[in-house]
Amino acid sequence: MKKLLNLLLILLLLAGNNLVLAQQDGKEPARIVGIAKDAKTGDPVGYATAALYKKGMNVSMAGAVADGDGKFFITGFELGEYTLQLTFIGYETLIVDNINVESLTSDINLGELTMSDEGLALEEVTVQGQRELIEERVDRTIYKAENDKTVAGGDATDVLRRVPMLSVDLDGNVSMRGSSNITVLIDNRPSAIAASSITDALRQIPADEIKEVEVITSPSARFDAEGTSGVINIVTKKNNLEGMTLSINSGVGLRGSNLGLNGGARVGKFGFSLGGFGRAGYNTFGSFDNTQLLLNSDGSQTRLTQSADTERNFMFGRYNFGVDYEIDKYNFITGSANFGLRNSDNVQNDFLTQRFDGQTLLSSALRETNSEDRSNSLDVSLNYTRTFDKKGKEISLLTLYSRDNRENFFINTLFEEDFQTIDSRLKNDNPSRNEEFTAQLDFVTPMGENGEQILEYGAKTITRRAFSDFAYFRGEGADGEFIELVDPTLSNEFSYDQNVTAGYISYTFNFLKNYTLKPGVRYEYTTINADFSNEFDVDIPSYGSLVPSLNASRKLKNGNLIKAAYNRRLARPSLRFLNPNIEAVNPQQITQGNPVLDPEFTDNFEMGYSTFIKGTMLNFTGFYRNTTGSIQAVQTLQENDVIYTTYENIGQEQAVGTNIFANVNISNKFSLNGGMDLFYSMLDNGLSDPMTAAKNEGWVISGRMFANYTLPKDWQAQLFTFARGRRVQLQGTSGGFAAYGLSFNKQFQEKRGSIGFGVENFLAREFIIRNETITPTIIQNSTNAIRNMNFKINFSYRIGKLSMNDRKRKKKSISNDDLKGGDDGGMNNMNQNR
Repeated sequence: MKKLLNLLLILLLLAGNNLVLAQQDGKEPARIVGIAKDAKTGDPVGYATAALYKKGMNVSMAGAVADGDGKFFITGFELGEYTLQLTFIGYETLIVDNINVESLTSDINLGELTMSDEGLALEEVTVQGQRELIEERVDRTIYKAENDKTVAGGDATDVLRRVPMLSVDLDGNVSMRGSSNITVLIDNRPSAIAASSITDALRQIPADEIKEVEVITSPSARFDAEGTSGVINIVTKKNNLEGMTLSINSGVGLRGSNLGLNGGARVGKFGFSLGGFGRAGYNTFGSFDNTQLLLNSDGSQTRLTQSADTERNFMFGRYNFGVDYEIDKYNFITGSANFGLRNSDNVQNDFLTQRFDGQTLLSSALRETNSEDRSNSLDVSLNYTRTFDKKGKEISLLTLYSRDNRENFFINTLFEEDFQTIDSRLKNDNPSRNEEFTAQLDFVTPMGENGEQILEYGAKTITRRAFSDFAYFRGEGADGEFIELVDPTLSNEFSYDQNVTAGYISYTFNFLKNYTLKPGVRYEYTTINADFSNEFDVDIPSYGSLVPSLNASRKLKNGNLIKAAYNRRLARPSLRFLNPNIEAVNPQQITQGNPVLDPEFTDNFEMGYSTFIKGTMLNFTGFYRNTTGSIQAVQTLQENDVIYTTYENIGQEQAVGTNIFANVNISNKFSLNGGMDLFYSMLDNGLSDPMTAAKNEGWVISGRMFANYTLPKDWQAQLFTFARGRRVQLQGTSGGFAAYGLSFNKQFQEKRGSIGFGVENFLAREFIIRNETITPTIIQNSTNAIRNMNFKINFSYRIGKLSMNDRKRKKKSISNDDLKGGDDGGMNNMNQNR
């Protein structure tokens, strides 16, 4: 494996060197040079996209992405007459005509090209060509979701399925480069709902409210130390406009419907926003079956089979109110309150369990299970920002209070041998609460004559309080009273208090003209107090963590970019992994959290290259990730053939791989983008006992493609597809899957409204996902089927008129990034049949 790792790293370095040398070899080609500037402020428009079109043609012949100073260089063109299009989010497309290339050895300097803000009132401006969906920066990749109409009527999960380097499974769980240990921020700040359940948080955010998604694979010291894979920041649509507006968006489908209302107003120094969004899911039917070969300690074998029909219904809502106030030219205050709710019901009917000795049936049991999840969350933030005459200098004080109240329970009904009469019922109640308060102070100080050097430093404190009150009850027959079981392992109260204090410093500077370096260091100190109400004692020591980071980039002569990065990250276990409540929806497969888990630490190395070739944007990234103390699910066999799952800090998890992404503008009507993720995963718990030792390794691949075509009369057609291969786990594999969709959308009323329809997963009746678990005592193969074909109709309309305001408002928000495992709300309420 070491030889494979070394070979991949050598190939990556050679590829990067060859790309650079290829551009530097030979005689200097002619260049078209320009600088993108803001028409009102004169500031550079960094990372604007320049595309060169031959006169009378719709296909881009060459192009480039501007650097952070707005400067771009275009090469690779022939003699002739050209038109240049300059685009960037929030600006009108700038068209420069009559560019005559009469020599292939002399540069053409277009000088400063001023770009105007794109106001919603300026609808008479016709934008030629298509905007780019992807923007590549030194430290992040940005997906411009507001330009993607295929996600209308969907939610953030639908958006993230199209973002480079991300994978989203059918349950909405997100991973970056194969790791689910990521941090999801909303407008640069955490949310109680996102902290407790990333999956549910994404389902609550309507796609139409998302402006862009930032994928940060190598966060600097300013970010919290959490996130093995990195940070995802979902930026919602904001405005600095004058006037009032109200928009409605709705959709109805065979398996889900949504309704959203959003309003905004800005008068003078005050701005207000008020909105709400709700989504219901229904008719989500499926089935599962699994076969378990269990190897008992006495050498005997038992074969266990299970099967059931499943149904899931849910209702999610998100409501928000925001206000900002400009005290004066230098002082700004912003505040917001967000309320979210989510209700989910999962039913398993005809849940049949059969136990065999060879081919002989020993026993059979029929059950029905009903799981309900009820939750509401509240986020309240108040932030203050102070700016100065010196551009870029600022001080910010950010505060956030979050609370997530959750109650989930299940009832497991067991039938007698006639499969009709109820024998008994088992009930589990688990109300929980996750509460935190955060305060953060940040300083940004530009240095040097032109502010090209930036010093950032600050401090942060987080106070968390998590609580779980769990209990089991048993009722005889169909109507017997539920009586609590007196067992501290089944009925108890668990509290978990965590305090994190952190400080950081980072410094950005340029050298040798085209090089940028950003070193930084962060120190975090964590104290923990965990306690049960009876019988059990938990002692978790405090610990400190030093987290360095280094980001470097080099600009090439044609405006392309090479970047490299290293950082060390940590992940503290969230309540999902800590909660000692025994989850036994399936009594043969139970799950329990581990309250004494340690954090995991990860070293990340990556190198990337991005370029723009004749209308095509290409990005290549290679990475290596090494995690010690990785938190993984571990399965063992207990009495009565019960498979017990808990979480442990295993020895080591490594991954080496690459990501390739391309965005192609075939014409001003037709565009394609897609990418592929490929990595080799290696897991080893480092134990020598053959009964407990476990290791696994293998390739993981996923890919996606999105196509957009503009039809006559303001119609658009979109096609998307996503596929992911099997994933390697410590004790087996989880199956792959694919999803796809086709939709059509028409705009009307001068683009104030739109109506569309689409179909998803229409070629197959259901998805089949196969999972495998292999341990010295367990061999399990399970199959999950999900009927996910869908037809939907979307409608949206906007009333009101807004115009641009010259004021530049500084909006900052807090960001907590230090918990692993927000996928499931801390209660691990997952189907235990998988």
